[in-house]
Amino acid sequence: MNLSQLRPVEGSKRKAFRVGRGHGSGNGKFAGRGRDGQNSRAGGGTRPGFEGGQMPLYRRLPKRGFTNRNSLEIVGINVELLNRFEDGTAVTIDLMKDAGIIKNSRDGVKILGKGELTKKLNISANAFSSGAIAKIEALGGKAEVM
Repeated sequence: MNLSQLRPVEGSKRKAFRVGRGHGSGNGKFAGRGRDGQNSRAGGGTRPGFEGGQMPLYRRLPKRGFTNRNSLEIVGINVELLNRFEDGTAVTIDLMKDAGIIKNSRDGVKILGKGELTKKLNISANAFSSGAIAKIEALGGKAEVM
């Protein structure tokens, strides 16, 4: 098969239906547009987005960015930052604030797995990545979800 032999599938190509060509065609006289009104006339109708004079939706909405009201602002902390605590410490969000690791816990704190952890710690936070849990438990520590 080559390009010169390609043909449309049988029945897939139909001629456009010509409206307004008499009653015998089944779509004569008003040609499917109705009898009166703006849309019955040539050049009639309104531009896309027109709402009859009401301020259109695209002008009512703000144009720069969008803030989802339901999104949570989670603070991410890498395990390498937790090496400043002593061995066997029970690390909490308040303890991280006091140590200066985080300023504000926002909607929650998530411990992430970047870097190396060298101390056995019992950490309680809102969430943990799988890599962080593996590194914490490899040293005998605990990752506790609050």
